[in-house]
Amino acid sequence: MTSRHLALTRRSALAGAAALALPACLRRAAAADAVDIEAAKREGNVVLYTSAPIHAAQKVANAFQDKYGIKVELFRSGGTEVLRRFMMEQAAGQVAADVLVSSDPAAAIDLAARGLFVPFKPDGFDKVPAAFNDPAGNYVAQRVSLIAIYGRIDLVPAADMPKTWDDLLDAKYKDKLVITNPSFTSVQLGVVAMMSKLRGWDYYEKLNRNGVLVVQGNEQVLNLVKQGERPIAAGTDSQYANEARLAGHPIRTFFPAEGTFGIPAVTAVVKGSRNPNAAKLLAEYTLSQDAQNLWPGNGIYAARTDVPPPTGSPAIGDVKVIPMDYAYISSVSATVKKKFSEILS
Repeated sequence: MTSRHLALTRRSALAGAAALALPACLRRAAAADAVDIEAAKREGNVVLYTSAPIHAAQKVANAFQDKYGIKVELFRSGGTEVLRRFMMEQAAGQVAADVLVSSDPAAAIDLAARGLFVPFKPDGFDKVPAAFNDPAGNYVAQRVSLIAIYGRIDLVPAADMPKTWDDLLDAKYKDKLVITNPSFTSVQLGVVAMMSKLRGWDYYEKLNRNGVLVVQGNEQVLNLVKQGERPIAAGTDSQYANEARLAGHPIRTFFPAEGTFGIPAVTAVVKGSRNPNAAKLLAEYTLSQDAQNLWPGNGIYAARTDVPPPTGSPAIGDVKVIPMDYAYISSVSATVKKKFSEILS
């Protein structure tokens, strides 16, 4: 690990989520890098790898296509699967993605240190909390996942819903819980790494004894909650619950009183890609006011501090957020996946 890498991860761990509440006037402005729009249009195509919810990701892609006439080829999967595909292609000497949006900041830090990204500060870079950007511009936050407990309040009344991490261990919720798998979902990898660090693996052993069901990703969790088969999501990405609530489903979100986690998904321009100018233009558009304003309508927290939270959701600054230790997460990722699988198989 380089000294720069260590400094960045320490800064992220200490300042990450809390920095979302900083007003723009307290953050240092960063000059935007130029984008050659005509060259981007001549390339005519851009390949985006992302773990964003498919409907929201497609809205941003469609808006970009409508504005610039540049086709977006979208590969969307769970955060871990997106990174796995990206790294397999890199190992094979193939650069298929022009833009990578990763929901695993620890991995993004490692990839930046390996020189796999093009330093680029798009317009709007200074509107995102500094703790979620690489100082050199190797990546910039696009959106933020705020981890929550959520559930069907018509099946489990709001007053009876779990409100804390410890509540999830109560026997009255046995066989009612569902969570995502850290081997598939990068956001959950960070959560499990931090929870096991702070509470020990005994917490997940108790959760297993309470009959929690493990599924691959957040969409599967939401579907099981909506169907009532598993009425409570036991600490997953709130944006899926927000979207369902905004669509009229009787779902309510609770942020654990002891504190929860805010995890940014970051955008990076991939070095050596086939469409370098279109990649920069898409990265810039993703951070634009127009694109950022698309996220809250889908229940998602935008990265820019001048964009409001999803309707009916608190601002991140009003939620108790536990800092993420990305250096630690990066060092234990393989162990976390293995141990989680052993306990909750």
